[in-house]
Amino acid sequence: MTETISLGDIVIRITRKAVRNVHLSVHPPEGDVTLVAPVNTRLDVARAYAISKLGWIRERRQELQDQARETPRQFISRESHYVWGRRYVLEVKHKDAKPSVLLQPKKIILSVRPGTEAIKRAEIMYAWHRKLLHDLIPPLIQKWEAKLNVKVNAYYLQRMKTKWGSCTAQARNIRLNTELVKKPKDLVEYVLVHEMVHLIEPTHSERFVALLNQHCPGWREARAELNELPLGAEAWL
Repeated sequence: MTETISLGDIVIRITRKAVRNVHLSVHPPEGDVTLVAPVNTRLDVARAYAISKLGWIRERRQELQDQARETPRQFISRESHYVWGRRYVLEVKHKDAKPSVLLQPKKIILSVRPGTEAIKRAEIMYAWHRKLLHDLIPPLIQKWEAKLNVKVNAYYLQRMKTKWGSCTAQARNIRLNTELVKKPKDLVEYVLVHEMVHLIEPTHSERFVALLNQHCPGWREARAELNELPLGAEAWL
């Protein structure tokens, strides 16, 4: 059963877990609020904590409202697209051959057959995005498996609505948001390291933070930069 707290127009969804401290989060793009609390926390105690953080919640929601938002893509020529944090201009070419995508210094060339509809152009681009990520991720996993002394059984790419990534510690699986292809590679690596540290410490405990501080000392700056970059047009995080 899902518990909620209402503070005026703000509804906070509560999750109880085996954690030591309360953890409050405001999630892009709409500013949904969640509160993770230790299993035995009384509801009135959780409510008091949320009230004490009400100012911060409102500030964070306003930041998300003001944050840059990508306009919906139509996958047509002269449209802007982002790859690894850089802006490119899309050029669509029509030719009777197998569809392809080519990344050049300042533009992306999308070659499609004449009459290809926008939804198909989007599918071709999304498949290319996934390939870029599949080329990047395995070497990074191998690098950090050695540094952290952990083993990732499998990783998956998917479009995610509320997270950049997730980790199923018991199965040793990691999931990454395909929107990460639009972000700088060092930020993609930060998300991956964050999830791999969960293989050692499943919760966002003091131990988890200490491990991030040790292996990724600039993680707070990386997180802030990641959340300041333009959001995707679809509601995903």
